[in-house]
Amino acid sequence: MTIAELITADRIGLEPECSSQKRALETLAELLAAGGDAEGPASSAIFEALSAREKLGSTGLGHGVAIPHGRLPDLATPRVAVLRLKQGVDFDAMDHEPVDILIALLVPEAATNDHLNLLAQLARGLSQPDTIAALRRAGDASALEQELVGRFSEG
Repeated sequence: MTIAELITADRIGLEPECSSQKRALETLAELLAAGGDAEGPASSAIFEALSAREKLGSTGLGHGVAIPHGRLPDLATPRVAVLRLKQGVDFDAMDHEPVDILIALLVPEAATNDHLNLLAQLARGLSQPDTIAALRRAGDASALEQELVGRFSEG
């Protein structure tokens, strides 16, 4: 399974205004709860999973990028949501830079190998400066989706 297979247009958000890390996580939870299959966890449960993981340590990688992630027992398949902010928010990243690109990963609780594999794909792809620049340049959600699918189609 690749990140590209999990990218869907209805789980990509471009937010001109986002005031805090909490609001960014709430928006990601809403995106992860929406779209695709109608059945699934509520955004409040997803927000709690993402927030619980952040309490263990920031998922901010640096260079304005974060990969919030979590596990849920009632989730059937992994999900990815993408949020690009006009203005970055404090995410307690290692480099202390504000985060404006967030790619959230949600996996079933028992999917340990999938979780680690998908996180590794994201970390590898998002460590490339040209990938980050392309995600920032994308003019709309459709262009952002095309960039992500193109850059994450290899597992």
